[in-house]
Amino acid sequence: MTAPASDGVPAAVLCGLGSWLPSTVVPNDELAGPLGVSDAWIHQRSGVRSRRRVDDGTATVALAAEAGARALKSQGHGQVDAVLLATATPDRVTPPCAPEVAARLGLSGAAAVDLSAACSGFVYGLSLAAGCIAARTFARVLVIGAETMSAVVDPRDPVTGPIFGDGAAAAVVRAGRPGEPGAFGPFALGSDGGGADLIQVPRGGSRTRYRYTAEEPRARVRMDGREVFRRALEHLGGALTRAVEKAGWTPAEVDRFAIHQANARISRSLATRMKVPEERWLSNIEHVGNTSAASVPLLLDHAVRDGALAPGQRVAVAAFGAGLTWGATTLVWPDLAAGG
Repeated sequence: MTAPASDGVPAAVLCGLGSWLPSTVVPNDELAGPLGVSDAWIHQRSGVRSRRRVDDGTATVALAAEAGARALKSQGHGQVDAVLLATATPDRVTPPCAPEVAARLGLSGAAAVDLSAACSGFVYGLSLAAGCIAARTFARVLVIGAETMSAVVDPRDPVTGPIFGDGAAAAVVRAGRPGEPGAFGPFALGSDGGGADLIQVPRGGSRTRYRYTAEEPRARVRMDGREVFRRALEHLGGALTRAVEKAGWTPAEVDRFAIHQANARISRSLATRMKVPEERWLSNIEHVGNTSAASVPLLLDHAVRDGALAPGQRVAVAAFGAGLTWGATTLVWPDLAAGG
């Protein structure tokens, strides 16, 4: 279905939101001993106290379908024209996950594609959905961020082992009027391939083909934590500033900042740099960890449920991830129904 013709260019308007977390909670105490650190050490360095893990046999498609179903419920019906799935942890190298997710949601025949932009994937997905809506290719798009990070995390690595968690969240965007509640403003997107090695899963692709060994039975994520932290501050701050300026706002006029939950210290540092009180920066990293592409929509859904987001508030959204990639946008928060 194409978007109906109307005067001007239609905007992408948020009209549904939902999330899903695995039931298994993994507290810091379960990870700290084998790593030779403490619960307090993990929390102080990352802000994480616990994260969720999928059960054996559960993979990304299942998480994405659960979150997608809740977002569809939130919008009031189950129909969309396309499914965009942002993930760094697909079930298989091929085929892509999105067509299977669409089929599970009763959307067989809808356009469906995976997006690979790591932790920035959901924001990139929103931008692509907005572009398709502006071109009147689609009238309604389901954008999902879903990750099974436990499939690629090395529990022996104190840099990545305690940080990442599993989860999924989704948003429905529809064609609407620029400036109405829920309409996304201009996007600020960027990348720097010179930092490609800073966050990576080095095995499993065509460059370094995967071979099973006793020492490395699975592909594992590797990260230069210190340099990633530095660049995240630089690029998140820049993207947020550009997106807010494009919206015609100042940082002081933003009611809530919803940024990728990579590390609690990043939000605190950005709050200081941008001279915005910390209480305006949404956070849920303490109980879910870094859920990569699922992080931003999961944060938004939790904030609605906790009462930290209310209709009419000005919101700035941003993410930074492997690639390196980053992106930001803005919206005035709409009145959304709970997705269950």
